[in-house]
Amino acid sequence: MNSMFTKIARIALGLALVVFGANKLFHFLPMEAPTGSAGDFMNSLGATGYIFPVLGVLEIIIGAMLLLKKWVAFALILLAPISINILLFHLFLGISGLPIAIVVLLFNGILIYKHWQQYKPLFY
Repeated sequence: MNSMFTKIARIALGLALVVFGANKLFHFLPMEAPTGSAGDFMNSLGATGYIFPVLGVLEIIIGAMLLLKKWVAFALILLAPISINILLFHLFLGISGLPIAIVVLLFNGILIYKHWQQYKPLFY
């Protein structure tokens, strides 16, 4: 179940989640401020004061689970709605990040497929 490709996908996804999740909390990576509808949407989410910190903590936890290979199937299910929202945001509001969003969703989907045996009891 753990081919070299899925191992690389799991580690790459885990690293990305830890880095970008931590960036939501500590702002250490320079990020270009989105403009237009994307900027309005991000500013309104940021104005709540809790969305980005909660999302950052979730991303760090999910990324750590993937990197440590603990509860991977659970981490992937937690990540599914986040990765879908990343894709939809970039598809409808910020097209420049679409390739990365597709890679995140693709890696999540591939890893879910590789762990499908663990999900089968949910459907019986």
